[in-house]
Amino acid sequence: MSPRLVALLGLIAALGAVSMDIYLPSLPAVAEDLGTSAAAAQLTISGVLIGAGLGQLLMGPLSDRYGRRRPALVGIGVHVLASVGCMVAPTIQVLIVMRMVQGIGNSAATVTAMAVIRDLLTGGPAARVLSRLILVIGIAPLLAPSLGGLIAGVGGWRAVFGALALFGIVLGVLVHRLLPDTLPPGRRITGGARPALRGYWHLVRDREFMALALVPALAMSTILSYVSGAPFVLQLGFGLSAQQFALVFALNGAGGIIMSQVNAALVRRHEPIAILRVALPAVLVLAVLLVGVAATGAGGLFGLLVPLWMLMSSVMFLPANATALALSRHGERAGTAAALVGALQSGLAGVISPLVGILGGDAVAMSVTIAGALAAALAVFAAATPAYRR
Repeated sequence: MSPRLVALLGLIAALGAVSMDIYLPSLPAVAEDLGTSAAAAQLTISGVLIGAGLGQLLMGPLSDRYGRRRPALVGIGVHVLASVGCMVAPTIQVLIVMRMVQGIGNSAATVTAMAVIRDLLTGGPAARVLSRLILVIGIAPLLAPSLGGLIAGVGGWRAVFGALALFGIVLGVLVHRLLPDTLPPGRRITGGARPALRGYWHLVRDREFMALALVPALAMSTILSYVSGAPFVLQLGFGLSAQQFALVFALNGAGGIIMSQVNAALVRRHEPIAILRVALPAVLVLAVLLVGVAATGAGGLFGLLVPLWMLMSSVMFLPANATALALSRHGERAGTAAALVGALQSGLAGVISPLVGILGGDAVAMSVTIAGALAAALAVFAAATPAYRR
């Protein structure tokens, strides 16, 4: 796969991450401007995730039927229109709905990126490309919060959504001109809703596929629990400024990029399932350590940031390997399989991450939510895959 195609797929897949991260520094301002609570403002994060989860279930079969390019272009168009709707939203309720619509549009981009990779690669090579994709996607948490804070500082939080609309327009032009359709007409699945439902039923009945699909979903839940809780924990709880928060967020993003590239090197010598066998217990240990630090306050801000950085970096071993293994089981319906994997990621993250606000919105709530998701991931992986069986 050419570096140019990997970079383009990274930009496509990054649409959802950029939509999330560029908006994070504005969360406290949104709550104040719209006269709502921190928990309600966090629902604008959950909304885009839930929308993405539902949208992917629709976009996956469409991608298998109409090819990769057309659904991607339609989804990017929906993203642009929803971004404009967010920009003019008069209430928190309208903003949440528009964010859900934005998530539906973003879902087409996510499905397209994963399906194109599965069309061309499988197994270890697919895991390597997914890890390289994370390198491109990882630029979002490095740059987006700082850029979002700068835009919001000049034009307010609504201007951030104007920037997202502009990004969508540019991305749509690039997809139209540069993205090849990797699913030729002869391999496309014809028919209406019934073949799509049959495809999902076939996937759901595959116990190992579902376990492998749940691992990246629960990993994404840990990341989004951190993403939605960190602005309040670090800015309100520890008094960090928007710029200081952006720096911390960037450092955690850099750690994730580094580990994703370490993973790309590891899969040249080790099978993805072998990496998961070690990585899952390791990240759970780090999560338990984070809970202890948050509960006791040991080390203050620095004591919290060190295990948090280690955890957010190491968790990046999970998504690429588990996703590659899951997709390798169903190459004949790559779009539908990618959609279900992505829908589980967005849907579970959208359900689990609000627990941070419900449990109190502090460091303990964030760390307990993260630890619970990782414990569930390890339990599912151990029970439904042969990873720990002799």
